[in-house]
Amino acid sequence: MCLTISVRTVLAMIDLDKVYFRMMDSTTNDDATDAYRAIINAIVTQKLAPSQKVSENIISEMFGFSRAISRNLIERLIAKQFLVSISPRVTQVAPLTLLEIKQNFMLRKMLLPEIISIAAARIDFDAVHALNAEIQAIFPIENDEAALKVLKSNKRVNMLLCENAGYPLMLDWVNQLEDTAMRIYWLYVKANKSFPYSTQQHAASIDVIKSEEPARISTVIHDMISQTEERILNTVFSHPQFYTQDLKV
Repeated sequence: MCLTISVRTVLAMIDLDKVYFRMMDSTTNDDATDAYRAIINAIVTQKLAPSQKVSENIISEMFGFSRAISRNLIERLIAKQFLVSISPRVTQVAPLTLLEIKQNFMLRKMLLPEIISIAAARIDFDAVHALNAEIQAIFPIENDEAALKVLKSNKRVNMLLCENAGYPLMLDWVNQLEDTAMRIYWLYVKANKSFPYSTQQHAASIDVIKSEEPARISTVIHDMISQTEERILNTVFSHPQFYTQDLKV
């Protein structure tokens, strides 16, 4: 007999108190969090390119961190799979291939529709609309600074849609997936000077989320992620440089 467990059932099994305090411990140091975000931004924008070798010295020189902080950041980034340890002496930026893209979209299609439908009644839509206005004001995307700003604001929107679901561990997973999604979206933005979905599409999905109808919300979010995946894969397949190498731009 095949036993199927829904995402809601898994969520209900999580020990929230332990998860909450573990997450609080990991975010108490604002400086460490800022340092972590600085490296993530460099990975997203490929200043630290896919499969590039990194070390304590490289991180220290590039960002001005101490060796101790650089070592701790490398360990944290390995745990989050943004860096990979090839050997005891060699660490690289995680590769960005078609497998990573398809895996990210698969997991986001599994998690985001369910989480957003759970959180729908408690979403701060004023904050969502304010962020969408910020994104709209950045267009057209004319340089790397604008591209990164759009990606970061888009991630913040997605986190706002999820954050009140009441499951901190699941939110941590979404945060990691959204950071990887920024790496993926960077390819599209750099190749096309635009975002993979329009503000009109996003506004329509927000209207559906406001309806607080779980089945409808789940369907719309899943479809939107699927359409975004198709557009990004089309971009990858239409650029010969991406066929046999890491997806660098």
